[in-house]
Amino acid sequence: MFKNLYRCVSLVLLSVALTAPALTHAETVKLAVTDLVGLEELQREFGAFRDALSAASGYDIEFLPVTNRTAAVEALRFKQVDFVLTGPAEYVVMQNRANAKVVVGFSRPDYFALIVTLAESGFTSVTDLVGEQVAMGSVGSTSRHLGPIQVLADGGISPMDDLDIVHTKVPILWQSLKSGDVAAVGMNHTEFRRLRQQEMEKGGLQPGAFRVIARGRDLPNDLLMAGSHVDQKVIDRMRDAFVNSSDGLINAIINGGGTDVDKYTGMRFVNNIKDSDYNYVRSMYATIGYPEYSDFVGD
Repeated sequence: MFKNLYRCVSLVLLSVALTAPALTHAETVKLAVTDLVGLEELQREFGAFRDALSAASGYDIEFLPVTNRTAAVEALRFKQVDFVLTGPAEYVVMQNRANAKVVVGFSRPDYFALIVTLAESGFTSVTDLVGEQVAMGSVGSTSRHLGPIQVLADGGISPMDDLDIVHTKVPILWQSLKSGDVAAVGMNHTEFRRLRQQEMEKGGLQPGAFRVIARGRDLPNDLLMAGSHVDQKVIDRMRDAFVNSSDGLINAIINGGGTDVDKYTGMRFVNNIKDSDYNYVRSMYATIGYPEYSDFVGD
């Protein structure tokens, strides 16, 4: 009798032990942001947003710093992180490798790529740049690399063959354009406006000194993604938080962060996300010679 009682109690204790982590996990979720490296940056840029989302969803949200985009997708695959805030270029790879689910879109106004030259350079179209050096931002960035590359391709040239493309940080490429070290630069519209304004305010070149010779179509939304291991009820609860507390969450992003979140000024959350919206990004990967879009370039 006592042996049977002991077995019964043991089974109950084992059941509790096995279910306890799942119950804890249901109340605590981990969040990563692919553009930022290090916990300090995450806290500075998205700490207020995390706190607001925790309050709106009822979940205790913890940051998980990732070193790069590949680390983020691997963390999703191996269930080390539950949610990832990421851009369009990362989305297509995450869908391919981790079968991640869309929670909500972060719609950014005026989110498109540009090709910019100096007004006095004589370059007035994309075809004028053949044989020239063009500077772009970090390899693999949606709006600083892939977007500008596609703008050039859409303009009728083969950018990988017809141009000498160099990659550098945005402040350096801006100085390179002004000094004439490069014929043109590729960047996003928000950065162009900011740099042009700063240039004028510091007594430098006036806005009329720059010419946009090509612009791309509006880029798809940034996305909050959930790992395939995350229960649908958790995803629905998070999605409801964005619907019911939209204004407060947007305010926490824009007014609660540093300079990196300035790109979200004027944003809104959108729910009608279709995978086909990102075919334009898939064409960018094909243009640079990665038609499988199964790996992050630059990592």
